Amino acid sequence: MNSLGLIVRCWQPSEQAVKRAALASVMTAVLIVVTGGAVRLTESGLGCETWPKCTDDSLTPTADMGIHGVIEFGNRMMIGLMGVVAGLVILTARSRTPVRRDLGRLGWAQFWIIMGNGVVGGITVMTGLNPYIVSSHFLLAMALLTVAVVTWQRAREGDAPARYLVTRPLRQLTGLLVSSAAALIVIGTVVTGAGPHAGDARKVHRIPLDWQEITQVHVDFVYIVVGLTVALWFALRAVSAPAVVRRRVLELLAVLAGQSVIGYVQYFTHLPELVIGAHMFGSCLVWIAVLRIFSAQSQRSELPARPMQDG
Repeated sequence: MNSLGLIVRCWQPSEQAVKRAALASVMTAVLIVVTGGAVRLTESGLGCETWPKCTDDSLTPTADMGIHGVIEFGNRMMIGLMGVVAGLVILTARSRTPVRRDLGRLGWAQFWIIMGNGVVGGITVMTGLNPYIVSSHFLLAMALLTVAVVTWQRAREGDAPARYLVTRPLRQLTGLLVSSAAALIVIGTVVTGAGPHAGDARKVHRIPLDWQEITQVHVDFVYIVVGLTVALWFALRAVSAPAVVRRRVLELLAVLAGQSVIGYVQYFTHLPELVIGAHMFGSCLVWIAVLRIFSAQSQRSELPARPMQDG
């Protein structure tokens, strides 16, 4: 019997423990976005000059590297924390009776995204904060958040096939909302890559686009997402859709309102670092709210208990 099989045999986590592990994965996914933003906004992107070490001779930052080295190294250490949380998701899913293999697979997906993003982070440093690599670094973090939210949702329901609660046209409208929100996030990374706050005080290559023009495209997609959200709410109300689905849409509208205010404040106050950090946190909340609308439109019941297997 391998070590995982021994843990599975000796430990029986509660259903609440599985849910908490999944929620912890969402929280750490948001945290890596926020701390990654702090690295860029404090000009600490090259606080550690090499990767995986901070310098050629030291794994950790040295005194002469100052606060920038500490911030960059602290962000790197987040990889370890997220790996532990992903491992906890896998262990609780495998140890629970009945075994939740779907959650175990999602936990492994989180683990490999985390490892891949660690490598991309290293490439980011070695390429001197290439804006395209920086953008991919952020998008992988959002991919991790996506899988974490799906894991959290699945941990709160059974593993039977999905039963839809709304009609196909409403699900298609929701799919359009999800796609538009994803495009909004991608365009936001282009805004970041073309604008100020490159991540280091030294001259760093930027995406060769007019920053104000691409910002206007970003704002246009905000209007699209808001419009689709309002349309979805009226459509759900017209057909008396389940209250939980309508409530999720109202939650998204509230988050979008707050995020829009933050967006305009940062634009008219010439991009103060703290407000940009709040905007990055808000982007996570928007994406979580969008995914929760999608997941609320289906329901899964428990399958009959299956025998636990050593593994």
